[in-house]
Amino acid sequence: MSLLIDGLVLPLAHFALEATIELTRKATALYGPSGSGKTSLLEVVAGLRRPVAGRVVLDGRNLTDLPARDRRIGYVPQDDSLFPHLSVRRNILYGARGDDTLPHIAAVLDIEQILDRSTMNLSGGERKRVALARALLSRPELLLLDEPLSGVDEELRNRVLDYLARIREEFPIPLIYVTHDISEAQRLCDEVVRMEKGKITRAWPLTVNR
Repeated sequence: MSLLIDGLVLPLAHFALEATIELTRKATALYGPSGSGKTSLLEVVAGLRRPVAGRVVLDGRNLTDLPARDRRIGYVPQDDSLFPHLSVRRNILYGARGDDTLPHIAAVLDIEQILDRSTMNLSGGERKRVALARALLSRPELLLLDEPLSGVDEELRNRVLDYLARIREEFPIPLIYVTHDISEAQRLCDEVVRMEKGKITRAWPLTVNR
């Protein structure tokens, strides 16, 4: 995978997001304190926000002027964004590019037994896994995870990390993982990109024990 973020400029409330970097590893952690611009950078890559300058190029394909639906990017936001009026199965299949991989994805994420339930009755961990399944069913070329462990307790955190590790190993999809916890990055990622006040201040590789 090659994701080129070139000369990106996006004005934010207290500073401007300014980024130039090329990511080539399978799993990259976007790391830094809250309010440093991590989510905004993800939203630009996903096509949810439009920068005033710069371009986003994925494997030689210029995404800069493409709408979000045409970018082939799976995005899991912090709030999961599940549809309350749809069942788990219908949430997962929303925006899917075929359903032939649903049994495999459901098995990997251990959600086979809740496919016909309402999303209104899911636990926090179940909601995270359903949102991940929906992103994977879109057959993305890149997966963006925005602090998928925010708001979960320590026990659930470790369980969701296990599922994320399975996703990394089971599916050939590069991912960018936003976090402010370096231990999560060390568990899942091959490199860390640190952000502070809208700027990339450092990038370094990781040796991950799997």
